[in-house]
Amino acid sequence: MSASVLFVCLGNICRSPTAHGVLLRKLGLLGLGDRVRVDSAGTGGWHAGEPPDLRAQRHAAARGYELSALRARQVVPADFSRFTHILAMDRANLDLLEALKPAGFSGELGLFLRYGSHGLLEVPDPYYGGAQGFEKVLDLVEDAADGLIAQLGLGA
Repeated sequence: MSASVLFVCLGNICRSPTAHGVLLRKLGLLGLGDRVRVDSAGTGGWHAGEPPDLRAQRHAAARGYELSALRARQVVPADFSRFTHILAMDRANLDLLEALKPAGFSGELGLFLRYGSHGLLEVPDPYYGGAQGFEKVLDLVEDAADGLIAQLGLGA
């Protein structure tokens, strides 16, 4: 395994599992699924063990992404030794991750959308909104996933 990516949002039921599912599928379609370990987690643990939000699952499925097998979990200190890239969906979660980061962490800790081309740095939380919010998340995540794959330099 040449890289490992952990996507992080607040509850791990909307944005980070969407990014998780999108990156897994894109890597699989490129024949690179065995080259990158992908996971997702939340800075909060109140949804631990739950599947992604049904709206996130529905919108992702309409684009060919399967999220139903994913289960929410909370970020743990060991994640900083297991992942080369820990990518937050927004600044608030990045700040929480910065506070958890051990002194010896040598991987990348940053915002996921820095890999995108939309000019945004934060993936908006669709939880309290309507369908358009979940579609916007997918648009941003698909674009940034492509940028991340290119940056990882995996080659086919």
